[in-house]
Amino acid sequence: MAILEIIKHPNPILEQKCETVTKFDKKLAKLLDDMHETMIENDGVGIAAPQVNVAQRIAIVDFNEGQEPIEMINPELALYEGADTDIEGCLSFPGIFGEVERFDHIKIKAQERDGSWYELEAEGYEARAILHEMDHLEGILFTSKITKYISQEELDAIIAEAAAEEEETV
Repeated sequence: MAILEIIKHPNPILEQKCETVTKFDKKLAKLLDDMHETMIENDGVGIAAPQVNVAQRIAIVDFNEGQEPIEMINPELALYEGADTDIEGCLSFPGIFGEVERFDHIKIKAQERDGSWYELEAEGYEARAILHEMDHLEGILFTSKITKYISQEELDAIIAEAAAEEEETV
């Protein structure tokens, strides 16, 4: 496996619609493995193929909570409902964070690395991460959806406050 270069904005590949994957082979499996390793190395929870300079409909979400990574090839949104606003960042926009409204409950249909189809329902943060990565495949950047930018200092304070509240409940 290899660590790939993360493409940073304003590279035009980040704003183009990606091609449908039609070949499910060892090259695709290696790309998925390399994307996952790259995402972990860069402390991400999701990564899409255009972020590693590949204009194909491939994305991964992994919360590293003992579950298998969610590999999404040619994902489609099958159901969406509810709304939630939370803070997002992006590996292609280092140091930029902002509040983004997204659907809170989704169901997707996507393909596995062997080409077989599956369905997945997700809520909350998991749904947010999946939608963020699916947007990449359409050339949609999270910065186009930010309603309020958050500084690094504000983000650090929010994280510290959440950690303190969690300690109080334990």
